[in-house]
Amino acid sequence: MTGIETTGKGKRWPSERKTSVDRLTGLEVTQLTDYKAHSHHLYFTENGWYDRERRLLFVSDRGNSTNLYSMDVESGEITQLTDYEKNNALDACLLPDGSAAFVKLGSRLIRLDLSTLEERVVYEAPAGYHLGNASSTSDSRHVLTCVQEDLSHRIRLDLGNGYVGHRELMEAAPHSMIVRIDADSGKAGKVYEANKFITHINASTTEPWLMTFCHEGPWHLVDHRIWGLDLRTGEAWRIRERLEAGEKVGHEFFYPDGTTIGYHGFRADGTNFFGSIRYDNTGLEETEFGFDTWHGYADGLGQAVVDGKGAVKSLSLWRKQNGKYEGPRMLCELRCSFHSQKVHAHPRFDERGKRLLFTSDKNGYANLYLIDIPERFEELPIFRP
Repeated sequence: MTGIETTGKGKRWPSERKTSVDRLTGLEVTQLTDYKAHSHHLYFTENGWYDRERRLLFVSDRGNSTNLYSMDVESGEITQLTDYEKNNALDACLLPDGSAAFVKLGSRLIRLDLSTLEERVVYEAPAGYHLGNASSTSDSRHVLTCVQEDLSHRIRLDLGNGYVGHRELMEAAPHSMIVRIDADSGKAGKVYEANKFITHINASTTEPWLMTFCHEGPWHLVDHRIWGLDLRTGEAWRIRERLEAGEKVGHEFFYPDGTTIGYHGFRADGTNFFGSIRYDNTGLEETEFGFDTWHGYADGLGQAVVDGKGAVKSLSLWRKQNGKYEGPRMLCELRCSFHSQKVHAHPRFDERGKRLLFTSDKNGYANLYLIDIPERFEELPIFRP
């Protein structure tokens, strides 16, 4: 490519994909993006695959501004979907029917038609409030989000880069609201409110009436982390109460069945675990392991993955055998810095549990990577730090 590189809505970018053999496991890893700016997939609770998993949404800072892109995963060709100038942050969620994405841009939530690329503002946070993340209901009729009272005039905040002000904002108990928005008309209504730092909005993958949210803050200090909400009645309840003092549980997500909630956690003695529980607090199942991690994820089909932190530089995989998780075994090298949200690994299985998508900045910039999960679990090397 020669001359001055330009960006713009609808611009096509040639494939950047390349493959390499992982030095720890010998598996082939596909690097999907290769650009001297950060690129990452959607937050790990949000599915970015659409068009029968032939296309993938991702966020990139190319052109010195953060925008949303779509990739043809087979060919690698990239299409730019938005054209926001001098922008540094963007979140998105996908309607389950694949027709539109909802883009969080500052205080606005924008509906983006994935066929025409037409954009329409469907919601704006009230004055004096920050807009949180968005998640679409399973019937594609509504999108859920939250707003929190803006206390930046009282508290120094930089939550995306080192969680600056995280504890202070929790202790300040900002007024927060959960809002349900009609995905077509934009008609919005408050479904829940509390004087708590509410974030991590997560719609059930099968039940349009069910969602989870969290009381944000350091996990061992919040009154309780994971909450369920019945959108029909406004009733909220605690999910997965602490089982011992000082326990930390979070990073919750829905399994494909839409009624089971996965999470990971830490105990005061240093033990780590990942687990699952139904929305009604039945069916608790947990697996312990002996190293620290940033995130855990499960495909609901008998596989779980964690990304590790500190000395752990690999992705670790478990697989159920005779009803019990066996592992961990190393899937591939990760070497992700986790310095900011843009460079979090956020590993996520595809719908069939055959591929794992993750982000790593091992070459200096965050890029998207994809690896096929081997059929024979026992051929993977046993985990070692």
